[in-house]
Amino acid sequence: MIGNMKKLILLTLLSSAYAKIEYPADSLLKSKNTTLLQKIFIYPVAQWQKISYKSSTLNCQFYPSCSNYCSLAIKDNGPLFGSIIAMDRITRCNPSALSYHQKINGAYKDEDGRLIDYVNPASYNQNLKPSLLSSMLAFIPGIGRFHSGRFYDGIYGMLNLLLSAKAYSIAIKTENKPMANIFGGTSAILYASEVYGSLRASKYYQPKKPDEKTGR
Repeated sequence: MIGNMKKLILLTLLSSAYAKIEYPADSLLKSKNTTLLQKIFIYPVAQWQKISYKSSTLNCQFYPSCSNYCSLAIKDNGPLFGSIIAMDRITRCNPSALSYHQKINGAYKDEDGRLIDYVNPASYNQNLKPSLLSSMLAFIPGIGRFHSGRFYDGIYGMLNLLLSAKAYSIAIKTENKPMANIFGGTSAILYASEVYGSLRASKYYQPKKPDEKTGR
């Protein structure tokens, strides 16, 4: 009787250890509303969550987290534009994020104090329009973010693009076509994310102006 009980406990423990745990991105992979191409782009994110969700050191300072943000961006905006939006978030997820969030009086998640930053810009109560100068500077990597008051974001964006472009150059010189295609595509997405990020910063990530009627 005792032997059978021990076997049952051991079997239960083993079953729990090998039970399949589902993470947020997994639901998008299983959704019938997610296209095959979207699933291909979301799949690496889902694999990353299997690692990041098990380590407190990899907790994201944003809500939704960068991995959830990326998967939602791809689901809502398609693989190409979604990847551009996702790359902008990754660039902004740096040590200066809290400081910038405080400057715009951003919202925080009640449970854990994470910085609320949604994929959909309509979630922000801003009605600003990027100036002509902001729109022009957005096409120069880093400079558009500088002009919008996001110096460190601009630095990180420029470094990411330069590193990717350098890797692309090396792959071309060594005639490594597969890697050249990967880094060439990555560089193109990074450049587009710099343009998108600069325009988004100038429109949504600015200190709120006081209401003319209330003065608040």
